[in-house]
Amino acid sequence: MGCIDFGESVRALVLQRAPCCPARNSSPLAELFVTSHRPSTEVLRSSKMGCFECCIKCLGGVPYASLVATILCFSGVALFCGCGHVALTGTLTMLENHFSQITTDHATLTIVIQTMQYVIYGIASFFFVYGIILLAEGFYTTSAVKKELQSQFKTTVCGRCITATFVFLTYILGLAFLGIFGFSAIPVFLFYNMWTTCAAMKSPMANITDPDSICVDVRQYGIIPWNATPGKACGSTLGDICSTSEFYLSFHLYIVACAGAGATLIALIHYLMILSANWAYLRSSCNQNEYQDIKTKDDDVEEGGSKEGLNSSYS
Repeated sequence: MGCIDFGESVRALVLQRAPCCPARNSSPLAELFVTSHRPSTEVLRSSKMGCFECCIKCLGGVPYASLVATILCFSGVALFCGCGHVALTGTLTMLENHFSQITTDHATLTIVIQTMQYVIYGIASFFFVYGIILLAEGFYTTSAVKKELQSQFKTTVCGRCITATFVFLTYILGLAFLGIFGFSAIPVFLFYNMWTTCAAMKSPMANITDPDSICVDVRQYGIIPWNATPGKACGSTLGDICSTSEFYLSFHLYIVACAGAGATLIALIHYLMILSANWAYLRSSCNQNEYQDIKTKDDDVEEGGSKEGLNSSYS
């Protein structure tokens, strides 16, 4: 003989007595079994939810502001680091071939460029990890995720301190990248001067009688020392330099790297606004929870006092 479910038996008995509603004299035990075996509204809703509704529900928990800032940050850092690394290599090659043919004259510049390339590796690695961390922080603090966890969500001092730490760190990184953005515009300015000089020499409207009098001296910018040989390029030599692939490629890569630094700066400002809003939300949620706890305690005290008053009146 198989096992008989006692709950199902009581439920069937109650339903036989009252198909539409429970009987007036039905026992509390029977109504308890009927209530416990009745599926909840959330279960029915989730069972009737299709694929489209599930996708909409999942997309509602995505922090789109943090996602846009992360994509912009990754794109800007990739452009700045990749283009900047190749542009520095091309600049060093161009200086060695045309402006400083003695290795000892630009030894310090070589060390500086190699150091900057290693710094670029560090920037790329750091922002890759930092962007993922900020995106994860956005997922955990977005309002859509909190609504799913609102029955168990409680802000803590540690969580608010972590968000405040990210706000401070992002602010410092924003100031740092503001300086990097300004610094990356310097080689763009230098290459633009050389490019305009070469364009003026080749222009038929210039009517230059002595092209050798037009020179570009990179020693005056402090890139190489004054005793570097030859240190400057004039006339046809300058025109040949402007026609090389190193000059053309480095010039455009510096422009792209500067644009990447600007995009990263905008992404950090975007992150700063998002983190500030999240911190304010966590702070207000904490205050609201504290208010609800105090109100619940006051209601319990008032309810206890009223019950004691009723008991004393009956006695």
